[in-house]
Amino acid sequence: MNDGEIGLTRCPICPHACAIPEGGTGYCGIRTNKGGRIRSETYGIVSGIALDPIEKKPLRRYREGSMILSVGGYGCNLRCPFCQNSHIAATAGVDREAIRAMTPVTPAELTAMAVKYIPKGNIGVAYTYNEPLINYEYLLDCAKAVREAGLKNVLVTNGLINPEPLEVLLPYIDAMNIDLKGFTEDFYSRMAGRSVSGNKNSPEGGASFLDTVRDTIARAYNRCHIEVTTLIIPDENETHIEPIARWLSERSPEIPYHISRFFPRHRYADREPTPPQTIHTLAQTARKYLKHVYAGNL
Repeated sequence: MNDGEIGLTRCPICPHACAIPEGGTGYCGIRTNKGGRIRSETYGIVSGIALDPIEKKPLRRYREGSMILSVGGYGCNLRCPFCQNSHIAATAGVDREAIRAMTPVTPAELTAMAVKYIPKGNIGVAYTYNEPLINYEYLLDCAKAVREAGLKNVLVTNGLINPEPLEVLLPYIDAMNIDLKGFTEDFYSRMAGRSVSGNKNSPEGGASFLDTVRDTIARAYNRCHIEVTTLIIPDENETHIEPIARWLSERSPEIPYHISRFFPRHRYADREPTPPQTIHTLAQTARKYLKHVYAGNL
C-alpha cells in the first residue's frame, strides 16, 4: 500500500502499519521496502532449529507426547522489557551484517528436515523463538510446504497480525499458542515501546494492539486448535488474569490457558522472579472460568 509521501509504502502485516521509505525497515527491524514492495529481508534466515516436545511450545492439549521441529528467526514487533529471547528478538541486538551472511534454509529444506525426524516422533514444524509473523512470506511458504508433506504446522506468536494476512495464513495452521500479555491497551502500548497514536509511521486511528490480539484469538479459535499464555510480571499484570480468563471463557471454557512465571531477563534483569505462590493463586482464579489452566515454569 503506497503512502501519500513519495517513496513510502505501508506494511500490511501488523497494526504498527509502518510507512517505510525505500531501503528502510519497519518497527520490527525486519520488514523492508525494496522498490515499493514490503518484504522480510530475513527470508529463510534461521536463528535456531531444535526437536522439542510439543508441551514446550507450550501446547498441553494438542498431540500430547509428540515431538515438533521448532524453528526461529530474528526480530519482533513488540519491545517487551522482560523478553525471554531478547538475543534474537530485540531489534537493537540483531547483527544485520551477520544475518545477511547466513545461508537461508528454504521451505523445501525445512520440510525435508521435518520429514527426516518423523521416526523420532516429529509431527511437523513449530514457528517460534522470536515473533514468526513478521517473517510472514517465509512462514506462509513453509506452512504450505509442510502441509503438502502431510505434517502439522504450529505457530507460537504474540498474535499481533492484521486480519487480512491472518486469514490467508490460517488455512495452513493446525495449532497456535498465542501470548496474551495483558488486558489493557496501556499495558500493550508499553510493551510496544509506544502507542499506535504515538507511532509517527502509523496511520491516524490505527488499530488497538489489545484488540488485534483478541481478534487473532477469536479468529484462530474457529479455525484451529488454540492455547493461550500469559507471563506474569510482578506488580505489572497480575490483576489482568481474572478478566482474561473471563473473556476467554466467553469464547469457550475449554480453551487451555497457561499462566507462566517470569524470570529476570533483558531490561528487567534486576527484578525478582515471580513467586511460585503467585502463579498458583492466579491459576486458581482462572479456574473459576476455564477448565484447563496450567501453572508453568515452577
